[in-house]
Amino acid sequence: MATEHLSPLDLAFWRMESADHPMHLGALAVFRTAGQPGSGDGRAAERAAALLAARCAAVPGLRRRIRDVLLPLGAAAWSPDPAFDPARHVFLVRTDRARVHEAAGPLMARPLDRELPPWEAHVLAGPDPDTFAVLFKFHHALADGLGALALAAALFDEVPGPRAPARPVPGQRAGSVLSRLPGVLAARVQGVGQALEIGAAMARGGLPLGVPAALTADPTGAGTRTVAGLALDLDEVNLIRKGAGGTVNDVLITLVAGALRRWLAERGDPEPLGAGPRALIPVSRRRGPRGAEGAGNRLSGYLLRLPLAEPDALRRLDHVRAGMDRNKDAGPARGAGAVALLADHVHPLGHRLGGPLVAQAARLLYDILVTSVPLPGLTFSLGGSRVHEVYPLAPLARGQSLAVAVSTYKGTVHYGLVADAAAVPDLAALAGALRAELDALVREVS
Repeated sequence: MATEHLSPLDLAFWRMESADHPMHLGALAVFRTAGQPGSGDGRAAERAAALLAARCAAVPGLRRRIRDVLLPLGAAAWSPDPAFDPARHVFLVRTDRARVHEAAGPLMARPLDRELPPWEAHVLAGPDPDTFAVLFKFHHALADGLGALALAAALFDEVPGPRAPARPVPGQRAGSVLSRLPGVLAARVQGVGQALEIGAAMARGGLPLGVPAALTADPTGAGTRTVAGLALDLDEVNLIRKGAGGTVNDVLITLVAGALRRWLAERGDPEPLGAGPRALIPVSRRRGPRGAEGAGNRLSGYLLRLPLAEPDALRRLDHVRAGMDRNKDAGPARGAGAVALLADHVHPLGHRLGGPLVAQAARLLYDILVTSVPLPGLTFSLGGSRVHEVYPLAPLARGQSLAVAVSTYKGTVHYGLVADAAAVPDLAALAGALRAELDALVREVS
């Protein structure tokens, strides 16, 4: 069987991780068991943990670990874990149902065991017998948001769309590669040109103008985490979209900008000035309705200035819409936000030696991550218990205080907020500011 090496971008995520700044993404799913057989006996969480432990062993993508290889130098590859044990990946945690987000913070701060397949599922059991939550953690080297969704879906009662990632087709034989040498050289020349263009875009748009101090954290800190979540009505978001224009995503990003402005004012921080913080907006490069298939990361991104200095809510939306339109016209393979594509031009040894340096340079590239993870319009369930809330959680880069992820599920928008606990002790206040900003925009368009 051919060795399956990590792709350059997957390898970059693997190498830039540190104990204080882990590179896993997550999702906090809240389940309700009311009306299911056995509901109310207080053992729903235990049954869920047992189901996850039984099912994970049957998902090949969850049984693989990452190992260094001799050649090429600095590379790493996937290999089956011969001693795979579900008990080292699925955990039952006792907590207060009303404080599941609070319980998720320390769990998100804890790195995954790099000697094991890089994922975990923590079942959070509370005193409410009809409700429990599951915090899924997947290393970013294992999957991006859509890939993680496919892996998690394989553990649910049904797989409503994307299935567990299959192994990619092994590479071409040497003879066929030689026959395509002119095409390979042309692609290399095109890749170098793209790299130069991305570098130029970074130089043009990378100046840290108008970045609030609240969006920075001590890069040498202990990496503690706090988590908050907020559920908003999608109908209200669509009301804003129809009344003011733009896309749903434009509105969701604008809510983040307005909430940050409100939150800073409530904290007594200086009024925002300048162009505003640079938001990295990841963009999936997966194609087609089955785009979630395939392991690893297929990402580019857009870079967008959040107009925090603009006091008018509708004008903030206009700024966001215009910026996103410019990004879409250029495409996800151009501009500073496409910096992830530069990983393809780095030798594996460069990732191994330079990974820590890249991690430290994250805040030179962008100031805040704002990512959207699309979910299929079907119902997820586990042992008959249905998912009622899904809060995506993004990794937090070194030196940055906040990452925002958003998903839409069953007519509800779920914001998942991850912050450096020392830099942002009042994360719940930011969640409240998101709610207030939505209400303000609804009033503006009504």
